Amino acid sequence: MKLNELQPNDGAVTDRKRVGRGIGSGKGKTCGVGQKGQKARSGVAINGYEGGQMPLYKRLPKRGFSNYGAKKTVELSLGRLQEALDKKMIDAKGTIDEAALVAGKVIKNAKDGVRLLANGELTTKVDLKLSGASKGAIAAVEKAGGKVEVVKKESKAPLPKRGGPDAQ
Repeated sequence: MKLNELQPNDGAVTDRKRVGRGIGSGKGKTCGVGQKGQKARSGVAINGYEGGQMPLYKRLPKRGFSNYGAKKTVELSLGRLQEALDKKMIDAKGTIDEAALVAGKVIKNAKDGVRLLANGELTTKVDLKLSGASKGAIAAVEKAGGKVEVVKKESKAPLPKRGGPDAQ
């Protein structure tokens, strides 16, 4: 193969559609967009519009809600913790807190706290200071000779109340 023999794959390069070039081209005058109306103009995107039929998003029932005040915690399993200890990502001596987990790149960021879960096994004695832990995880850490201290983080500012200045 030589440089002058290089060419793109079949169908990879196509000529652009030349519109408005006379009636004989098949795309003359109105350029294939019909006559007048919203869709004949540029910049139109009517998402979810079904020609006057009730759109799908309105036909389906509303379900559930989003709790905007809920805390977003990071889950940490015992297996992942043991793996990090084995790889010397964090030091088992002293207390391991959320800042140490982030510094050791065990977790990306602590968000609103770290919750320890009982997935996997823990064989190393560790002292942990976290935002939350399941009962099984606490039992597994204590079985290995360590302890878990659950620390309550200060909560975010409460959501404002609705209403005027005297709505209390």
